Amino acid sequence: MDLILYKERPPELIEALGEVWRCSVEATHTFLSGEDIDGLAPLVKDALGEIPVLVGAEINGIPAGFMGIADGKIEMLFLSPDYAGQGTGRRLVEEALRTYGVRYVDVNEQNPNARGFYEHMGFEVVERLPLDEQGNPFPILKMQLFS
Repeated sequence: MDLILYKERPPELIEALGEVWRCSVEATHTFLSGEDIDGLAPLVKDALGEIPVLVGAEINGIPAGFMGIADGKIEMLFLSPDYAGQGTGRRLVEEALRTYGVRYVDVNEQNPNARGFYEHMGFEVVERLPLDEQGNPFPILKMQLFS
C-alpha cells in the first residue's frame, strides 16, 4: 500500500474517492438512510476538492481509503470496506500525526467502531455536540490527542 498526497485532484479522482466514501459510509454509518447518504455525497465531493491536505491509500494504483486534514484536524477518513481492519486506517492516522501534526478528530457518536479506533490510536473524547455540522440529530464526539 502506498500513501499519496493528492496535490492535483482531477474529476476522476474525486469520483473514485467519492465511491470509497459511499461504500465506507454504507458499511459503517448504519444510522444514515440512503436519502441522507445521497444528500451528503455532493458535499463530500466538494470537500474532497477543497480540503487543504488530501492523502490517499492506494493499492496497485486503486484508492483503498483517504484522509483529509485541515488545521491540525482529521476532517475525514474513510476506507473501502475491503480494506478495513488491515492497518490502512492506522497508517493514515500515523501519517497525519507524524507529518501534519494532527491532534484533533470528530466522530459520529453513532459510529462506535470509529470512536474505538481513534481511542486505540490515543485520542480522547473532550466534548459531545448533539447535532452534526448540517444541523442533523447525529451527535458528534470531539476527540483530542494529548500525548
